[in-house]
Amino acid sequence: DALVRCVSSVLSQQTPVRITVTDNASTDDSMKQLQSAFAGSAQVKLIANDTNLGFARAVNAAVSRIGEAARYLLILNPDCELLTGSLPLLVAALDQDTGAAIAGPAVVDRQGQPMKGTMRRFPNPWNAFLTFSGLWRMGRFFPAFQGVDGSTRLPATTVEAEAVSGACMLLRADLFHQVNGLDESYGLHCEDLDLMFRLRERGYHCLLVPAAQVFHQQGLSSSSRPVWVHWQKHLGMQRFFLKFQASRHVFPMRWLVLAGIWIRFALTLPLVLIRS
Repeated sequence: DALVRCVSSVLSQQTPVRITVTDNASTDDSMKQLQSAFAGSAQVKLIANDTNLGFARAVNAAVSRIGEAARYLLILNPDCELLTGSLPLLVAALDQDTGAAIAGPAVVDRQGQPMKGTMRRFPNPWNAFLTFSGLWRMGRFFPAFQGVDGSTRLPATTVEAEAVSGACMLLRADLFHQVNGLDESYGLHCEDLDLMFRLRERGYHCLLVPAAQVFHQQGLSSSSRPVWVHWQKHLGMQRFFLKFQASRHVFPMRWLVLAGIWIRFALTLPLVLIRS
């Protein structure tokens, strides 16, 4: 089971950890498998919610139960597996750079190839247009054409990044509390970018640590409700734009961007339905 592999991958790291798994009223047997696999483990705590709280609210609730004793928080999607030795590398990166709020690993597929979104950029009308239109592919030749997801050509060493993947990110716990955690008005998607943007406004930055790696079986968690996830993704895009970008643009540009978000939703929905 993916969730058991996810938790096992964290326990196998050479770093003392306490794991809290939050279940948003899932209908499969993943929690039963987890209870069976880690019965009696003092390191693994399970939280079963009666309803789907949404990703941000569930994470915030889990962190509140952990308390403020933790120095770092690792937010990890259930369809991810940390590769051996990756967590100590992320911890070391934050230990060495006090100006960094978040450290993220390289997100890779089963073949070890970097995936899109490992080293991201904050969305704005230009790079969002490049991403939506497919012109981001020119970014390998012209840096100005890089889209929101950045490049899959990763640096050899740890570097600052506008944003890293929200599928796996190590955060300073005190800063997470200072900014009141994730914005719970997001249903799913973009709450990670929102957090990184707010931390950047406070003068902190993200680090990409390419020597650390996480395997991400993208889409596994959302496969049961693909249309709802697709809808939430675009709602998240809209909220991020309205919250951080809209006031910087004239009124016609605001409407153009919002229209572009929902035109993209409509154009890509058939592909989502076919894949499901």
